[in-house]
Amino acid sequence: MRSSVKELLELRCDLLVTHTTPVTVAARREAGQVPIVFVQVSDPVAAGLVAGLARPGGNLTGFANFEFSLGGKWVELIKEIAPRTTRIAVLYNPDSAPFADNYLRPFAAAAASLSVEPVVAPVRDDAEIERAIAALGREPGSGLAVMPDLFMALHRAPILALASRHRVPALYPFRYFAADGGLMSYGIDVLDLFRRTGSYVDRILRGATPSDLPVQLPSKFELVINLKAAKALGLDLPPTLLARADDVIE
Repeated sequence: MRSSVKELLELRCDLLVTHTTPVTVAARREAGQVPIVFVQVSDPVAAGLVAGLARPGGNLTGFANFEFSLGGKWVELIKEIAPRTTRIAVLYNPDSAPFADNYLRPFAAAAASLSVEPVVAPVRDDAEIERAIAALGREPGSGLAVMPDLFMALHRAPILALASRHRVPALYPFRYFAADGGLMSYGIDVLDLFRRTGSYVDRILRGATPSDLPVQLPSKFELVINLKAAKALGLDLPPTLLARADDVIE
């Protein structure tokens, strides 16, 4: 990542747009005073990228993707789509999701309120992903929630295949998981974040200072349900849930 940033800087760019926390951290180390607008960074303050959300300081600002209360919503939605669920595991990579505890706290609270056993499933490679999902498949009443982080996005093909093979109802963080065959996704509207990023790029190129532009949080969320995946799992979806969905993939 750092070598890629160096190549871009050699082109004498006036501004960098970065996507995700690891890329932004790498860019910050190399960019010097070149302005950076980041998009889909999970916790820019904790990552040391900005001093604060309202006043970022330095030469970075952008659009964060965290809404940690989603951890509780995962439990509610899985129970709604698969009422017999008695235990739900959260799949995540501790190395690429240092913010995981912020999601896990509301997840555990919601699980307790709905009499669901919360399971933490840290994974770091395909083999660990397979073991975690296979273990869920052996336990009746198991469900799966996938945390929003770069590792999960890059490994979505095996995650989707394993959840389907082991017949585990799963909720994913982004629309493209459901579009690729996953049962259901609920999370931020990523395209909306990118659209909003363009406005900051425009303002900075016209003379605005990044430190004067507050870091913005997600404002749009979307629920996507894949009916084909639901049918394969033998799930009878509540009409009220389908009515609330922003998109139903048939």
